[in-house]
Amino acid sequence: MGENNNFDEQNKLPELKLDAKQAQGFLSFFKTLPHDPRAVRVFDRRDYYTVHAENATFIAKTYYHTTTALRQLGSGSNGLSSVSISKNMFESIARDLLLERTDHTLELYEGSGSNWKLVKSGTPGNLGSFEDVLFANNDMQDSPVVVALLLNFREKGCTVGLSYVDLTKRVLGLAEFLDDSHFTNVESALVALSCKECLLPMESGRSNDCRTLHDVLTKCGVMLTERKKNEFKTRDLVQDLGRLVKGPLEPVRDLVSGFEFAPGALGALLSYAELLADESNYGNYRIRKYNLDSYMRLDSAATRALNVLESKTDANKNFSLFGLMNRTCTAGMGKRLLHMWLKQPLLEVDAINSRLDLVQAFVEDTGLRQDLRQHLKRISDIERLMHIVEKGRAGLHHIVKLYQSIIRLPYIKGALERYDGQFSSLIKEKYLEFLEVWTDDNHLNKFSALVETAVDLDQLDNGEYMISPSYEAALGALKAEQESLEHQIHNLHKQTASDLDLPLDKGLKLDKGTQYGHVFRITKKEEPKIRKKLTTQFIVLETRKDGVKFTNTKLKKLGDQYQKIVEKYKGHQKELVSRVVQITATFSEVFEKLSGLLSEMDVLLSFADLASSCPTPYTRPDITPSDVGDIILEGSRHPCVEAQDWVNFIPNDCKLVRGKSWFQIITGPNMGGKSTFIRQIGVNILMAQVGSFIPCDKATISVRDCIFARVGAGDCQMRGVSTFMQEMLETASILKGATDRSLIIIDELGRGTSTYDGFGLAWAICEHLVRELKAPTLFATHFHELTALAHQKADHEPHSKQIVGVANYHVSAHIDSSNHKLTMLYKVEPGACDQSFGIHVAEFANFPESVVALAREKAAELEDFSPAAIISDDAREEWYLG
Repeated sequence: MGENNNFDEQNKLPELKLDAKQAQGFLSFFKTLPHDPRAVRVFDRRDYYTVHAENATFIAKTYYHTTTALRQLGSGSNGLSSVSISKNMFESIARDLLLERTDHTLELYEGSGSNWKLVKSGTPGNLGSFEDVLFANNDMQDSPVVVALLLNFREKGCTVGLSYVDLTKRVLGLAEFLDDSHFTNVESALVALSCKECLLPMESGRSNDCRTLHDVLTKCGVMLTERKKNEFKTRDLVQDLGRLVKGPLEPVRDLVSGFEFAPGALGALLSYAELLADESNYGNYRIRKYNLDSYMRLDSAATRALNVLESKTDANKNFSLFGLMNRTCTAGMGKRLLHMWLKQPLLEVDAINSRLDLVQAFVEDTGLRQDLRQHLKRISDIERLMHIVEKGRAGLHHIVKLYQSIIRLPYIKGALERYDGQFSSLIKEKYLEFLEVWTDDNHLNKFSALVETAVDLDQLDNGEYMISPSYEAALGALKAEQESLEHQIHNLHKQTASDLDLPLDKGLKLDKGTQYGHVFRITKKEEPKIRKKLTTQFIVLETRKDGVKFTNTKLKKLGDQYQKIVEKYKGHQKELVSRVVQITATFSEVFEKLSGLLSEMDVLLSFADLASSCPTPYTRPDITPSDVGDIILEGSRHPCVEAQDWVNFIPNDCKLVRGKSWFQIITGPNMGGKSTFIRQIGVNILMAQVGSFIPCDKATISVRDCIFARVGAGDCQMRGVSTFMQEMLETASILKGATDRSLIIIDELGRGTSTYDGFGLAWAICEHLVRELKAPTLFATHFHELTALAHQKADHEPHSKQIVGVANYHVSAHIDSSNHKLTMLYKVEPGACDQSFGIHVAEFANFPESVVALAREKAAELEDFSPAAIISDDAREEWYLG
């Protein structure tokens, strides 16, 4: 964020103005704060904010991009470097620290002198009281999740107890599973749950294992929060859950007793998020068992390789799958659901087809799609609004937003009822039957009636949110009394003007709400005319340039009465508002279901809109279970690449057929499109299992339970892990985690070491994938020698596994023999690449001719000494050193 927003706030830095006494008091308070390297502490000084010490340097460098913003508070060794922040800047920094980064927590203090107290604190997983600041002017894109882990190391790996809380949706979850030394399962759970923060017991047990786990957290962009070991306890857990969770206690007790370690993790979460301290949580949480195998599994490397989520470095929104597919209309809810769906692709054929059926209905009926999208644009973020209502923090404007959303429902219902295509029974079952029940007089119509009688809807045009005086007799009586006093004051004004022989308003003005309450005012010019009467019949309050203010006993009495009634009326309004908010909270279940239905409709309409509006339309894939069928994509394209303005995309076929071409080795020149091709297959499969149409002419997909991607050197050089080491670690997790139901995408393996080592590793890995794992694989490589694997015969030992289903493909390029010029064709064609293009690419890059000539000479020499032992006879002619 710091990079994109042009923070030219430097010129308008608020001035740090503290007198010596205040500064001294503050310095002594600041010294008492405990050291916390993660916390960014912000001090609210009413017109502006300040940060100090290391925080000040961090803010200056990160957001102002210069240390000239720093100022000294105090002098000498007691001095404290400080930086001041404007209100807008504070909002931007809060959004960046809590929503984008995951390496800091945020604390806000209020006070003065040496007396300050912490009023707000938030972390990336628990936004807490900062929600109003973060989402005042922005939609909530993602609902953050906090995970707690309790690990139990055994001889053969590790049992992981995992629990999580989603504070926005009010869901608690438990899971328990075995994991390997790479924490592959933990990683896919963190990705699927959109986890932002992870609680672990303070450094416990084997530090080496902990280090690997910390690396996983860093890779997934998750903040690590260490808690005392004794917080991971299960004492009183069931009773505590009994207060939080809706429904009877028995099922909760049964669920918890089925786990050994997860309940301890849940105990730590409850105390960390202080769920029991807030009574508005009681009876509002749901608890569920989280099953790792419910969705396709993606690790952080795969989400990066397939560009699933947005990144700060994206040149435009179509760079990521989320950016491309997010055409949602509702405020916030649809975006959050799409985010979740992209990280939790489905595995059940029926569930995928049910989504595809709805998308097809919306694609085929343009009128229906456009109508529904128009109505959804008027729907607020019901989920967040109800969250605010349940927390008891809502005002009348929140209630009105809910009301304005649900009065759109009859239009949505009407549009759906007019649909008479082939999926009308599905539309009925998925949407209409629910809308029918929820909008009846016992549910949302009751809520509408409440708002229509309670809220003064006529005042909304003036931006006033008031309870209607007719809602309650006592409020009506106060309103009538207020109006009667206004009338009496007006009559007194008229009477006084005529007594003083001054024109009403122009000569004798009536001011309300001054420090003296209601007063008369005349200009200084008029004063001499009535001076006599003024001194005898009135009390002069002040004489200033803008005139003379005066009153009399009658006006004072009426003004005081009026003030009292206004206060009383306001107080009563406030009571009634909180009553209306409480009544609204009783509708939470219906609103929760409604927000689920509308966000799902929103996302599916978004898919349909994307499928229809692309220059080359998307098509519906045929889906088969994971143990049958092949993966055949005809004329497939990469959705994000084809959406870039400068690209004229060349479609390609991909046929992963069991026993024939289940394992594909793709060779060809760099820049020839190998990487794009293998990624687009992964992206197409992911989109299909999310329930979207895909950029293909025709497609059949056998469901994949996991996509592994090892693409490029990655940008993860944390802890000084070399790129080659990183590559080996990622590949190790593929070799351990993949099955014949996964999809593996490997690009350019074995680059970071010597040619022979790299080749040896690549060959061994390929052979293991083909013989042992039998997973469909796209293996792009610059080792042309690997193509010999397709011709490999089984070893002569009787038990060795046959190498079957390996096929060679290449990306084609054309070389004009007369001038050695290279043209990329971006077409993927069967067969091995018949030559290495390294030297031609160097020529492409305008290397000096003498260097190119020498390279040709040396390459030819090497080819004569090729280690033919590696290669079987029938492949010899295809083997050239890259």
